[in-house]
Amino acid sequence: MKKEKEILKWLNGELSSKEIEDLKQSGDFETLEKIAHYSAHLATPQVDAQEALAALKNRKLTKKEPKVRTLHFKTIFRVAAVIAVLLTSAYFLFYNTTQSFETGIAQTKSFQLPDHSEVLLNASSKITFNEKNWDEKRDLTLEGEAYFQVQKGKTFSVKTADGVVKVLGTHFDVKQRNNYYEVSCYEGLVSVTYNDKTVKLPPGKTFRVINKQIEKTDDFDAETPSWLQKESSFTRIPLNQVIAELERQYDIKIETQDVDTSKLFTGSFSHTNQKIALEAITIPLQLSYKIKGKTVIFYKYEGQ
Repeated sequence: MKKEKEILKWLNGELSSKEIEDLKQSGDFETLEKIAHYSAHLATPQVDAQEALAALKNRKLTKKEPKVRTLHFKTIFRVAAVIAVLLTSAYFLFYNTTQSFETGIAQTKSFQLPDHSEVLLNASSKITFNEKNWDEKRDLTLEGEAYFQVQKGKTFSVKTADGVVKVLGTHFDVKQRNNYYEVSCYEGLVSVTYNDKTVKLPPGKTFRVINKQIEKTDDFDAETPSWLQKESSFTRIPLNQVIAELERQYDIKIETQDVDTSKLFTGSFSHTNQKIALEAITIPLQLSYKIKGKTVIFYKYEGQ
């Protein structure tokens, strides 16, 4: 401890000459001189209080504001669109059980309903129904023409823009086109409701409405509609309806020149040969035709 006190007194310059000489003889003096030399160059940091206070205030004033991200409307719409798609997909996947079958021009399609009833869909036609509730409610919607072979069970309803057909189990054909509505029964009993009026059809009977007028029809003895054999048959049907069916079966556009399209036609045409089909219609009506691409023009014979 005595030696340490002497070293401290020497560093502070408090030793006498004799004490310094004694310290030099100890052998540690050279090391002490080096310590003294370096410690003399160590400066105590000088702090300017006013300057430090000003710096502190300035740092508070210039404090960085937290970054705020602007949520643009485009981003909102994009997120909303994604959510809408997900919700719509979930609805159609888990809740919407609407089933539909559709045909294009010159196409037919056959399929079974959930109760194994058979449906044959004619060209340019569409059927929709709820598959999930089918056992409780055998209802479907028809646009166009279809032939039904219905299994016995609960009431079977075919809804169209013109009327409703109801059966329990039977074979029948429904045709609903522009200004044309027709129901024909081939087996069993068919109930047709049109403008709040209900008509019962046994086999061989037809209910027909043309231009909103109920038409009188003849009985028939066919077992199925002619279009199932790839042929369209007509009995006293306006030519414009025959032309419309021809366009559906052959994907053509028919124009007329000085031809009365309200004239009634009785006959048939094939779905498998366009030339024969055109002749089957024009010859009985004393008409000619010419073809320009997919357009066919009906016109009167020269000299008529």
